[in-house]
Formats: sequence, C-alpha cells, structure tokens
Amino acid sequence: MKTLLLGILSPLAFVNTLAGTIGKRISVVAIALMVAVTLLQVFCRYILNNALPWPDEAARFLMLWLTGLMGPIALRQGGFVAIETLHQFLAPVVLRTLSIVLLIMMLIVLTFAIKLGWNHVNSGWLFASSSLRIPLDWIGYKIVKLKLAWMYMSLFVGVVLMTLVTVELLLRQFIDVLGGRDQLPVIPVVAQSQGAE
Repeated sequence: MKTLLLGILSPLAFVNTLAGTIGKRISVVAIALMVAVTLLQVFCRYILNNALPWPDEAARFLMLWLTGLMGPIALRQGGFVAIETLHQFLAPVVLRTLSIVLLIMMLIVLTFAIKLGWNHVNSGWLFASSSLRIPLDWIGYKIVKLKLAWMYMSLFVGVVLMTLVTVELLLRQFIDVLGGRDQLPVIPVVAQSQGAE
C-alpha cells in the first residue's frame, strides 16, 4: 500500500513543484506590473491631475492572479495561518489523525469551490471589463474589451492548484502513518529567490 501511495505521490509532487515554480515566476511579473500601474495612476492623478480610467482595474486583475498562483505555494509550504502550540499538547497519533481529518474537509470544500468557480468563470464570458481593453487598433483591428472571465479564472485556477496540493498533503500524511516518512520527497521552497535556496 505504501509503495502504491508513493507511486501516486511522485508525479503529483512533480506537477505541484512545476506549477509552483511557474506560478512564482508569473507572480513576480504580476506584482512588478501591479506596482508600476499603481505608481502610474498616482502620478497621473496627483501630479498631472488627470486620472487614467484603467490602472485601478488592471491592478485588481494582477492582484487576483497573484493570489490565485501564490495561494497553492503557501498551502504546500505551510505558509497559511496555523495554531503551532497544538503540537505541544497532542500526541503524535492524534496530530496525524487531526491533520488527515482537516485535509479531507479541505478537499471537500475545494471540490465544491471548483464547481462554483467554473460556473463563475463561465458567467464572466457574458460581461466585459468597463476599462480594460486590448488595443488592437494599434495594428489595424478593433479594440477588444477584456472579458471578466479572465479575471475570475485566476481564482478558479488557484482553487484547482490548491486541490492538487491538498491531495499531495493527504497522501503524505497517509504515507507517514504507514511508516514511510523517510521515503517522502522533500517539498522544495519555491517562494524564495534562487540564491536563498
């Protein structure tokens, strides 16, 4: 049983590491663009006294994608809020059991969130952003308003990736219970810069 679970865990851990690495790189670009867009809006509003219509929504778009891509990384590396003192008062068996129960509950919630998120993305194709446009007129085509589905998709992608991470964490707990802790692959720290690893 332990060998089977390790066989399932290995490709899933690879996918989560790859998604985390790609997500981190996109998030770095997103946060840089978000800061640039916000500073541009501050300059235009307070120095030129002429606010642009699109930077606020563009910053919100980038922030949503940043959240959707970094949430799974934080979950996988234990970066969410946790009660650390519980470890001191509970026996290891109770802690493992509690972890498994909580991960199963997370998996149930995330499964519902995937369904609701997909419905939300589909409804976003009906509506266009009020200010975000793709300036295709620069190359001779018509301006295209950005559909809100692209914004909603960020949270859907985040929930799907968090579900994959939750399955991985659950498999790790089961393998640990079966005595295979020393065989578990290490979760790489993808949220740090290359020099800090």
